[in-house]
Amino acid sequence: MELLQLKYFQTAARLQHMTKAAQSLHISQPALSKMIAALEAELGAKLFERTNKSIRLSEHGKLFLHHVDIALQSLEDGKLQLQDAVGASSSFITLDVRVSSHLLPDLLAEFRKEYPQAQFHLLQHAALLKEGMPQSDLCLSDGAAPPSESSVSLLEEDIVVAVPAGHPLASREQVSLKELKQESFITLPPGKSLRETTDAFCRLAGFTPRIRFESDDPATVRGLIRAGQGVAFLPAITWGGSTGPGVVQLKLAESYCKRSISLSWPSERYMTQTTAKFRDFTIRYFAKLAEAYKQET
Repeated sequence: MELLQLKYFQTAARLQHMTKAAQSLHISQPALSKMIAALEAELGAKLFERTNKSIRLSEHGKLFLHHVDIALQSLEDGKLQLQDAVGASSSFITLDVRVSSHLLPDLLAEFRKEYPQAQFHLLQHAALLKEGMPQSDLCLSDGAAPPSESSVSLLEEDIVVAVPAGHPLASREQVSLKELKQESFITLPPGKSLRETTDAFCRLAGFTPRIRFESDDPATVRGLIRAGQGVAFLPAITWGGSTGPGVVQLKLAESYCKRSISLSWPSERYMTQTTAKFRDFTIRYFAKLAEAYKQET
């Protein structure tokens, strides 16, 4: 059994398609099929169930993949740890960004002032990683981390409603969700975690929000509010404590209108020194955001 065979099997198992796996590995499909067949012969078990157009893991294949994943990850962790020990570790960080993406330019720029050698592969605009995509070193999200991951809470923030300055509610400091039932909303697109959260808030208040515009760009949302085109739910801290002239933020009376931002990472994988430094820097960065908002309010 060769290491290359295991890597090829792992790729074919992840993609569930021999041609796509061969393309990903930059080898011919017949060569990949031959190598998988040789591995199956050595193991004495069929790893895949084959159809005319695709493949899928057999029960034996699923069992073997579990151990292959552990073995290959252990080898990769060993390589990274050794490189750290001799001062030759990679400065590359794969960061999965599911929330607060507009904060990234400042966060990354500030970090690279201290660690200019750091490089990033950013995974964005997807709630879940697709098969064949690289696993992230760190994940910035507002959801609970899987059991296989460690996580730290970065901050908890209120969800507020932003209205045009000339809106009848603009003179208020606080409103209830029920008072927004007849409003036209500017929201994030479906599938975004903040959209799902605020839709759930409205359902708890007994209504479905009337959507006029969908946008995931904070500047566009603020501009549409300022132009009197609707109201919007905004995270009080990570979307910026100040919305600028023409837009007023109102607190929501319901105490559950909050969300938590967290940073998570795989528990069983080795974390490089550069990744650990960025993790700690991110924790401090968000702590400063929360403190600045606290002082403003």
